[in-house]
Amino acid sequence: MKKIFLSIALVSLTISCNDYLDIKQEGVTEASSFFQTENDAMQATNAIYSFLRSWENSAFPYQFVFGVPADDVIKGSNPGDASFINVYDNFTYTVSDEGVRGYWIGQWQAVNRANQVITNVPNIDMNSDLKNRLVAEAKMLRAYFYFNLVRIYGGVPIFDGVQSNYTIPRNSVDEVYNFIISDLTSAASVLPQTYGAADLGRVTKGAALGLLSKVYLYKKDWQKAYDTSNQVIALGYGLDPDFNHLFRPAGEFGPESVFEVNCQCVSQYGGSQYAEVQGVRNQFGWGFFTPSAALENAFEVGDIRKELTILRNGETTLEGDLIAMGDPNSVTTYNQKVYVPTSLNNNACGYGSIQNIRIIRFAEILLINAEAANELGNSTTAAANLNKVRHRAQLGDTTASTQLALRTAIWHERRVELALEGDRFVDLVRTGQAATVLASYGFKAGKNEVFPIPLDAMNQSNGAFVQNPGY
Repeated sequence: MKKIFLSIALVSLTISCNDYLDIKQEGVTEASSFFQTENDAMQATNAIYSFLRSWENSAFPYQFVFGVPADDVIKGSNPGDASFINVYDNFTYTVSDEGVRGYWIGQWQAVNRANQVITNVPNIDMNSDLKNRLVAEAKMLRAYFYFNLVRIYGGVPIFDGVQSNYTIPRNSVDEVYNFIISDLTSAASVLPQTYGAADLGRVTKGAALGLLSKVYLYKKDWQKAYDTSNQVIALGYGLDPDFNHLFRPAGEFGPESVFEVNCQCVSQYGGSQYAEVQGVRNQFGWGFFTPSAALENAFEVGDIRKELTILRNGETTLEGDLIAMGDPNSVTTYNQKVYVPTSLNNNACGYGSIQNIRIIRFAEILLINAEAANELGNSTTAAANLNKVRHRAQLGDTTASTQLALRTAIWHERRVELALEGDRFVDLVRTGQAATVLASYGFKAGKNEVFPIPLDAMNQSNGAFVQNPGY
């Protein structure tokens, strides 16, 4: 049962020089008159969590930059609906595109919420252990938002706490990664390994270390990726033996959950639209961001994940729902990982609003460990952890034996295991495959590895920003 009820944002910046960092909203309380009590500290921290399930972080803007540009996701719906999304599939978006701008603004609003906590909570007279934990939670979440920013836009300005001047140049990619590492290392030293039922969804030591191991993977710091993922493995996580159960509400916060967003539907906050925008068109949702033929063809014969990842018009699910889309012009396959059975849906909010968002699963930790081990020349450990993921999918041991073959096998396993979870595009860029795999889509090497800095952000920087190459 989901217990954590996440607050709306209660604080806003008093600055106005950069709109993308300003989260002024009707009915909010200014920071100068907030942050007085322990309850204020808790509400402000909960406001960071609420962003994780926001439109910007889980629906259209998120899918525009992490989903559609990959070869595993197509726009979905019917051809005439939201055709503006096609620019992300063919890499023709521009500095003025609303999706590029929307994701940028959203992540900075989230960074601001984290910085408000990091700056102001230490000054509150309250329980010191709780104070330290809330600041650690804010640092962990700030690191996550910066990880999103650096992967999508490249180097961005570093704001360590509430600032008096937001018109500063972009930091380098390495500087941003080092900042992320500092936040995660600090957070991991404070965060608890587990919480009680009332606090499900709050970030843990395992979440901080899990994200840190992924950051080291992106930096190609193989030894630290290996060591840190081993720390996560030692914390006692495990694979859910049932891949279907893993993505249903009954599987939420299970043994495989390392970093998961609680999407409780309550009248005050409205759940999440993460599942609704991807749900079966005119039956459960809008029908966007659906599996491609290339993804279908990527699964090996006998891989149970294929039919548990791809939901098809006309099939009856294991939970008894007949899939019968209401739009004859729509695509006919959908993301089954976001499917919420009719019997479990909470009609108080939109379809699928109760569906949690899995950001890091233990399966990925095993694959991070395998990739790092392989790059360090430890093929035995690499194959062993790769095989654990394969066995859950009812596949046999990998036949790869050389370092090159294992590397390819691990990359492939990431594709099919993490399909439709927002990792494919950035994985292709990270591993240097994007220019080849995405060439037919219009991807241009030296340009499309990152997205442009939005035009209004460039203008508001008063010349401090340099645009990404090619835009």
